[in-house]
Amino acid sequence: MIVSLRLPSLSSLLAPSKLRSPQIHRQSCYQHLRRRVPHAGLSAHSSASSPPETEDGVDSNKTRANPDQVITPRSQDFNGWYLDVIANAELADYGPVRGTMVIRPYGYAIWEAIQDYLNVKFKETGHSNIYFPQFIPYSFLEKEASHVEGFSPELAVVTIGGGKELEEKLVVRPTSETIVNHMFTQWIHSYRDLPLLVNQWANVTRWEMRTKLFLRTLEFLWQEGHTAHTTPEEAEKEALQMIDVYTKFAYEQAAIPVIAGKKSNIERFAGALKTYTIGAMMGDRKALQAGTSHNLGQNFSLAFATQFTDENGQRQHVWQTSWAISTRFVGGIIMTHGDDAGLMLPPKIAPIQVVIVPIWKKEEERVGVLNAALSVKEVLWTAGIKVKLDDSDQRTPGRKFNFWEVKGVPLRIEIGPRDVSSGSVVISRRDIPGKQGKVFGISMEPSILEAYVKDKLDEIQPSLLARATSFRDSNIEDVSSYDELKAAISSGKWARGPWSASDADELRVKEVTGATIRCFPFEQPQGLKVCFMTGNPAEEVAIFAKSY
Repeated sequence: MIVSLRLPSLSSLLAPSKLRSPQIHRQSCYQHLRRRVPHAGLSAHSSASSPPETEDGVDSNKTRANPDQVITPRSQDFNGWYLDVIANAELADYGPVRGTMVIRPYGYAIWEAIQDYLNVKFKETGHSNIYFPQFIPYSFLEKEASHVEGFSPELAVVTIGGGKELEEKLVVRPTSETIVNHMFTQWIHSYRDLPLLVNQWANVTRWEMRTKLFLRTLEFLWQEGHTAHTTPEEAEKEALQMIDVYTKFAYEQAAIPVIAGKKSNIERFAGALKTYTIGAMMGDRKALQAGTSHNLGQNFSLAFATQFTDENGQRQHVWQTSWAISTRFVGGIIMTHGDDAGLMLPPKIAPIQVVIVPIWKKEEERVGVLNAALSVKEVLWTAGIKVKLDDSDQRTPGRKFNFWEVKGVPLRIEIGPRDVSSGSVVISRRDIPGKQGKVFGISMEPSILEAYVKDKLDEIQPSLLARATSFRDSNIEDVSSYDELKAAISSGKWARGPWSASDADELRVKEVTGATIRCFPFEQPQGLKVCFMTGNPAEEVAIFAKSY
């Protein structure tokens, strides 16, 4: 369906509202307005007038957890747990338009950590940041048939602006391949202008009918890279290079053991020649597509006549790629590492790596404890560690422990009067609960404390990766028959097996089991293989799973 955005005049916005009173829902500890506005600002064509449903379910409209409530156990209700963590860790909230999301400062700080790493890598690989408009002429999408067909159900379309009907409908950016090619056509003339390597950080609108915070919302944030090349080999090399950048980010920064590979013909991006992906296993064993890189071939350059003059004076169409990671990666981090206590963040992407909680009972102890806490903070801050001193009076020390545990801070330092006297601190690890993760008597001497904290942060990062890898590997079953695949999927696991069957067979698997081919992994087993569906020779194994 296509949703049409009709921008109202100023007078209509100022006129007394005749709308019914909005139903008020409580989510976490906030009031959330969710209202359907039939004619003011958003009108829909056909069945698009129905607001998006939410995968968050009925419970999303009830009061969710607050900082003093117990988080729903993951094993009891994974979806409820996920929403509780987002609410209690103060990562995001629902926007007033159903299906939209407000990313709160702590959640945005995680996104900034993703941006900081990737920005460096993009520039190291020769890319420059750029920005394209979010309004795209509808005719641009119609130039590439498979592209408009693939995105048509998700389009939001502006038909009125400034109180007048527009001469041409405008699409609110679902992705930018079309407008990029329009501009590339004006910028590229000769082989000397190539390769052209750009990236933009932007928002995207896709009118999803079933939404879930971070994973699938009407509007989300992402980066999208776009490149143009003289040869197909260069484009293929670029597409593979960028999926490798994403893979390294997932492993080294997010501690998520993704599986990188190629998408099937059915699952590839609309308008692409090939799509490469990184897939991650979440805590409920569903798959999450965490990033993609597309070899677009000449599909868009042919549609837009994006050409260059080669060294022989001949006109040629460019070869292109596009690639992207979005804020859904934040959801992936939550669902990969979180536990019943809340969020658990890898140190390299944690907005706060160490929280200091000062503890005192008597007023005369307060100054000494706070001075010691400030000294510890200064030592760690100077060492380049992201540290927070929680010296607020609003919560007891126990509630502070719980509050920062829910927010997934990797290390907690406790300082009380006895610690001040002994010149030491107590340090607790978020990834090891209880007494096992707590160490007493760590010296406040700057060189010792700094070394200890850095060492523990360096331990936590690979520990989280190892834990996630073990969970992933224990939940992938190798199958050699269709019955084995169905059994693996019905038990909630991923299935991996040789595949050379048709697109129709792939669709049948999806219809029967709900699982899709997540990818053909780059790492393939050696030797002869037989397709478990047809019995014919197979060159590759594929991974099947249910997904978000």
